[in-house]
Amino acid sequence: MIRLRIQVAHWPRRALVLTDTPRPDCSNCGGFGGIEHPYGDDNGEYAGSDWEPCECWNESRRWLLIPLPNRPRCLRRHDNGRDPWGPDGYSSEPPF
Repeated sequence: MIRLRIQVAHWPRRALVLTDTPRPDCSNCGGFGGIEHPYGDDNGEYAGSDWEPCECWNESRRWLLIPLPNRPRCLRRHDNGRDPWGPDGYSSEPPF
């Protein structure tokens, strides 16, 4: 059975996608979608971890619903030397 959710994807372009989710009552992964296997180096220190996906979830199963538009140029932040926000994060512009 597929458990679907809506998610915002950011690659290759912002879009709403419908994705599969792990089964919450899975006895293998506990609802996380996979099992993490940490491993160490020759000295016994932590060197990373491997991820083994569970059968209850297919992370590559996703469907594009709708591409999201890019932000208008007037709402994008430009570093052109004139920043109405001061270094402390407050505006130096008068309110009215």
